[in-house]
Amino acid sequence: MNKKLLLISNSTMAGEDYLGWPKHYISDFLNNEKVKKVTFVPYAGVGLSLESLEASYDVYTERVREVFASLGFEIESVHQADDPVKMIQAAESIAVGGGNTFHLVAKMHDTGIMKAIKEKAEQGTPYMGWSAGSNVACPTLMTTNDMPIIQPKSFDCLNLIPFQINPHYLDANPEGHGGETREQRIEEFLVVNKEMKVLGLREASLLFVEGKLMKLLGSRQLRLFTFGNKPEEFELGSDLSRFL
Repeated sequence: MNKKLLLISNSTMAGEDYLGWPKHYISDFLNNEKVKKVTFVPYAGVGLSLESLEASYDVYTERVREVFASLGFEIESVHQADDPVKMIQAAESIAVGGGNTFHLVAKMHDTGIMKAIKEKAEQGTPYMGWSAGSNVACPTLMTTNDMPIIQPKSFDCLNLIPFQINPHYLDANPEGHGGETREQRIEEFLVVNKEMKVLGLREASLLFVEGKLMKLLGSRQLRLFTFGNKPEEFELGSDLSRFL
């Protein structure tokens, strides 16, 4: 199956416009597939308006629409569809935004689009996600950094890749913080899930997948975690295809 995936760690760097740093990767990814319209999933955006969740989705969609329009692409959102599954089934490409992963996964299961997106992506429909949107490409949401503000029907996600991503990966805790480091949290996950690999995807980096090829792009190294082993670093441009 010739999957086409763009899995982005984060949408915004300090001092930059929204989706500023990955803009050219997004443009190249969609233009290479001759995409004109992108079907957007905004369900991770729960706090963009205090009025309601629907209002938050509206705000999120407009924010993404503005960026994508500047690149020449049209945006439609599943939250505005009478039948979200049908919209996904007809999608030219799919983008899943960041935010709260638990809420995103809950809504993807509740609406039925988790299965629909998986089927489309496995058939070759271009899929991109950032932050939570990258997390849901994994087998489960269990390596998210987010607070469980809602209980999904299942932690199972799209399983488009056979490993876990930890987006926004940090090497150290903020000054003055006495809790576990991100590395320690991932090690806890691996104690319980010994056969799984976790890729720590630092900000300003992404994974590009096409068929059996996977590369690290952006501007920072990637850190690989496996049970019982020291973390391993991979340089920019590394061929990571063996992890597929």
